Amino acid sequence: MTFSSVYPHYLAKAEKKGRTKEELHQVIMWLTGYSESELESLVAKQVTFEQFFRDATLNPNARLITGVICGYRVEEIENPLTRQARYLDKLVDELAKGRTMAKILRTG
Repeated sequence: MTFSSVYPHYLAKAEKKGRTKEELHQVIMWLTGYSESELESLVAKQVTFEQFFRDATLNPNARLITGVICGYRVEEIENPLTRQARYLDKLVDELAKGRTMAKILRTG
């Protein structure tokens, strides 16, 4: 599955709840360490989730992302790629639910 095939769904979910593309990008960049231009390039290149996370520098505070997403506790997912994808899902969920950026980015 490509990141670019899911990205529009992330954006739609965020915008439907009054959040912006910039906020979505801030969340993705926080998790992955990508710059704005790198993120846009990865969307355009249609990289797979495996490629997307393989080349990312995961934020050390990603381990603080906990809770249930898609019926699974994020912190208990053993497969690293699946856990990383669920981290992203969880962050987008929190963004759409109106959490503050400080809480989403685990800074406050």
